[in-house]
Amino acid sequence: MSSIIVAILFVSIAVFHVLLSLGYPFGEFAMGGYYKVLPKKLWIASAANALILFFMGFVFLQHTHAFIDLDFVSTNRLVWMMTIFLGINTIANLISRGKKERFMMTPLSGFTFILCLFIALS
Repeated sequence: MSSIIVAILFVSIAVFHVLLSLGYPFGEFAMGGYYKVLPKKLWIASAANALILFFMGFVFLQHTHAFIDLDFVSTNRLVWMMTIFLGINTIANLISRGKKERFMMTPLSGFTFILCLFIALS
């Protein structure tokens, strides 16, 4: 169940990054909160973030065997790497200069980190 929640969170944040990469005015919630609309040079980074987040959701679902016939790759290292990354990301969000990013994304990232840590340890 935790991996499904994590996957939903990752997909939700990925959709958010897709919207950012399309020029929607949510930039204050991401990438330091410096821009209301991300400049075009950051659209690619945001689109790449979306792809990475979709992949992360897939890895966590794979790790917990949510996909029955796709058990061909060990995901232990990836899960730990992603969990550590989320811990660092939570700290980065906490010290962000962007108030909206700090107050919105820190709890979201922290909650996701705790769920991922729970999955990694089980």
